[in-house]
Amino acid sequence: MKSKFSGILCLLLLVSTVSFSQSEPEQIKEVINAMFDGMRDKNADQIKAAFSEQAIMQTIVKKPEGTSIASNSVEEFATQIGKIPESTQLDERLTDYIIQVDGDMATAWTPYEFYVNEEFSHCGVNSFQLVKFDGKWKIVYIIDTRRKEACVE
Repeated sequence: MKSKFSGILCLLLLVSTVSFSQSEPEQIKEVINAMFDGMRDKNADQIKAAFSEQAIMQTIVKKPEGTSIASNSVEEFATQIGKIPESTQLDERLTDYIIQVDGDMATAWTPYEFYVNEEFSHCGVNSFQLVKFDGKWKIVYIIDTRRKEACVE
């Protein structure tokens, strides 16, 4: 009887641990959302906490003479966001998450709409690459597109 009770108790503990732990995609969404929450709050430390130390940030830039890529460091980005006046509200609204995970590597494709003071500015897609370091997901690379046309408002 004692071993039957112990077995049931172990099974209940295992089921409760599994049901209360977040899935990998949920953990990845949490990191991405925390970064954007930091942007909305103009909290440079919260933004930087979502990234690895070696992270790279890039944007695809469309110009009449052709397409190029602009790069920015996480430090520069977080500092710029932290200097935005309190009266200016930035809101990047993700419209979907497409997440793929393989071990300690993940990719997240997140279409978005960007608003400044509740006014539509532009839309595009973020492509995040994440790595799990010591049990925590961190953004190691992000590249995004930006456009004003073909957006869903």
